[in-house]
Amino acid sequence: MSLNTLVRLQRGRHTPAVPPRRLPVPEGMTAPMGCDAVAVPARFGPLVLPRLPRVGCVYADEAHWWWLVPSDSDYALEWPAPARYDTGALVPDATRLPDLIHRPDCTLPYTPPIPLYLAVCRLTDTTPSWSRPVTA
Repeated sequence: MSLNTLVRLQRGRHTPAVPPRRLPVPEGMTAPMGCDAVAVPARFGPLVLPRLPRVGCVYADEAHWWWLVPSDSDYALEWPAPARYDTGALVPDATRLPDLIHRPDCTLPYTPPIPLYLAVCRLTDTTPSWSRPVTA
């Protein structure tokens, strides 16, 4: 068996009970860099929001708040728990899509990922990954 076959078989073993749903880009907006999403528990959402200099599209339900960010915004970043980085802006285990609670007054849906990352690090008392000591 090839490596691709093994990976496909492994992914097939973990089929979620509810297929993930993609957070939509609102009508009239474009996402030229693609979309991923950063989810935080709902209790953190109102604390993150005022710490951001600019806010893109934010979705929320009872359990989580999601910020749309450009694709690959997780590159070289370790998002601190309990935050979760969702590639493709896919919401796992959602029976319905969360509500859009903030829409920016522009055509791009993105929240800048670095200020979002720093706000989440601050709230979770986590040192940003680039500030941690290097160990051999």
